[in-house]
Amino acid sequence: MSTVTAILRKKKNGQGLFPLAIRVTKNRKSSYIYTGFNIAENQWDDQKRIVKKNHPNSKRLNNLLLSKMAEISDTVLEVESDSKSTSVSQIKQRIQKGSDTNFFELAQKHIQTLIKREQHHQAKTEEGRIKVLKEFAKTASLPFENITESFLYRFKSYLLGDKKLTERTVVNYLILIRTTFNIAIRDEVIDRDLYPFGRGKVTIRIPESDKVGLNKDEIIKLESLNLESQAKQHALNVWLFSFYLAGIRVGDVLRLKWGDITDGRLNYRMSKNKKLVSLKMPEKALQILDGYKTSDTKKDYFIFPELRKAKLKDSKDVTRKIQTATRKFNRHLVKVATLAKIDKDISMHIARHSFGNISGAKIPIQMLQKLYRHSSITTTVNYQSNFIYNEEDEALDAVLTF
Repeated sequence: MSTVTAILRKKKNGQGLFPLAIRVTKNRKSSYIYTGFNIAENQWDDQKRIVKKNHPNSKRLNNLLLSKMAEISDTVLEVESDSKSTSVSQIKQRIQKGSDTNFFELAQKHIQTLIKREQHHQAKTEEGRIKVLKEFAKTASLPFENITESFLYRFKSYLLGDKKLTERTVVNYLILIRTTFNIAIRDEVIDRDLYPFGRGKVTIRIPESDKVGLNKDEIIKLESLNLESQAKQHALNVWLFSFYLAGIRVGDVLRLKWGDITDGRLNYRMSKNKKLVSLKMPEKALQILDGYKTSDTKKDYFIFPELRKAKLKDSKDVTRKIQTATRKFNRHLVKVATLAKIDKDISMHIARHSFGNISGAKIPIQMLQKLYRHSSITTTVNYQSNFIYNEEDEALDAVLTF
């Protein structure tokens, strides 16, 4: 005989709250069905198995728990009437099949988490991918069990054929689906048996990207330009500043304030992973900054002007202004490349590739890891392999020199 109990699981989330769940126990083995709601530990009465009145929505949450327990108890009785030897995992599967395990709902929770983390650009991108998945599935309610290996292969063909997307972009769609599955399994919304990824199933392989950076002579050409257009010169200044500091991301460049530079060093926190970074300011970077100093420059002023009118407490507005500035820079950089007679596409991101291309095998990989601010040296090795050709070149010369 199975027991059904409302509990507060002791698995704290990022906000310090704990999930409300229904525990189903049979033969001393338990499984958990989550309600999707989280509360503080002091808002739960462990003896009465109810939400305390100090929670603003205690009445509604307790009604929800009663309703869920009744629904689950009915399913348990139904399953056990069919077979007395049914396991607790089989009971949970039957409960979940009867409940709304909608992939899109959990994907939306993932997007909301990105927004809370102020990752607005990624959240917007993921929303666009979910919209495309809904178009393909032709439904607003997609149960996890419907996302099979066959479904994913058909979706991949749809993206490549009908949508004309690149292999790399298609991988991003699959990563979003995999992430949502992992969240569902972590929160015990679905069983791992439904997972369509991994060995013998759908595998995600990130294709090698063509990372092209400028060479030393091309950098010199850019440095030698004397541009009449202030907008083009400003875009080039920001690009060179990023390059001189090992390819700092444009978002971090635009967030820099004068107070971040002390004793000839740049000290800032990366927006991507919140790591603290300290770099010596190269002389060439300092020369660029001289053109932006004014008589009333203060430590809390932005070095570059793009965020001076941003609503700094509104991370979405900051993100929007950075994206707008980046698009503007990239448009100007295309024209700058033409003026410098450089036959390569130049964008803000290419500053990072250019540093990698010129550094080549000159700098120890451990030092490059620090300069790139990579968490793993493996990431640095894989990144730098795009720009190191010495061994291949020597091998070819050894064969063809006769």
